[in-house]
Amino acid sequence: MKYFFSSFVIALIGLCLAFYVGNWAGVFICALLSILEVSLSFDNAVVNAKVLHTMSEKWRKRFIYWGIPVAVFGMRFFFPVLIVAIAARMGIFETLHIAMYDPQSYHKALEQSRFEIYAFGGAFLLMVFLQFFLDSKREEQWLKWLEANRFTQSLTRIPYSAVLIACVVGIVLLLLTKNYLIGAAYFSALVLYLLIHSFDAFFGTESARNGLVGFLYLEILDASFSFDGVIGAFALSDNIFIIMIGLGVGAMFVRSLTLYLVEKETLQEYIYLEHGAHYAIGTLALIMFLKIFIEVSEIITGLIGVGFITLAFVCSTIVKSRKSQQQNNP
Repeated sequence: MKYFFSSFVIALIGLCLAFYVGNWAGVFICALLSILEVSLSFDNAVVNAKVLHTMSEKWRKRFIYWGIPVAVFGMRFFFPVLIVAIAARMGIFETLHIAMYDPQSYHKALEQSRFEIYAFGGAFLLMVFLQFFLDSKREEQWLKWLEANRFTQSLTRIPYSAVLIACVVGIVLLLLTKNYLIGAAYFSALVLYLLIHSFDAFFGTESARNGLVGFLYLEILDASFSFDGVIGAFALSDNIFIIMIGLGVGAMFVRSLTLYLVEKETLQEYIYLEHGAHYAIGTLALIMFLKIFIEVSEIITGLIGVGFITLAFVCSTIVKSRKSQQQNNP
């Protein structure tokens, strides 16, 4: 309970603010948005826990406490404003004014730039998945028919195979859409991911992931997960403050869940959770690309993510039980 105490405090404050902004209707929508954020970002918590496990106690606390203002005001308020400003070729303050006083126009502008948002978020998440899936140093394998076949094993031996595959996907996406803004958004995310990992390699894995670079990586990863929720949130409310509060409360619970997974060493105990989370991330990336062409419900996205995590948990429990039996019956 101690891991989630601060989240419940933030939730109480958030619901009070939601009541001030939109009465009981605002409270109800805020609660729904919080649940939506948690359901869409559970796999995010698992991946965050993997990175956070290598970080010092100081940076873990900074991720929780510094990360919340960044997550709420930066990624769920200012970042969408910045994207709309770039896509609509408007000034930041003009876009911010529209967001605050003309939410319907802001929603319309956000909808018009949603394809670029999906391309950016999808590209970053695709790289996260590919980097895990094609990691030749990874010891545990979950779906051996997919992870250990000859074709996959040959790909793991090709230098920078993840980058090559991501570039091919980007070129195909550009050819299908014939939209240079979508292509620019896609490859911008690719460059950003590689830039972060170049810092990781330059400073050394432990030092980079244990400090500012690791913090920035987690925040950008969080942003990639939040894009879908920010756009989908307008189906429930046009009030950007209600959206920011609701998604912010959900983000706080995701961070508390991340800290819980780290402190309890859950990923070490349930060995396939990380696999399930990355498969959910890969699926989310594909769904973001599909959304450029067709409508896909957030409910489907959330269910797929929860499904992968649940299946991975069940498989991990079975393996854990077998190992326990072998130890008890040598």
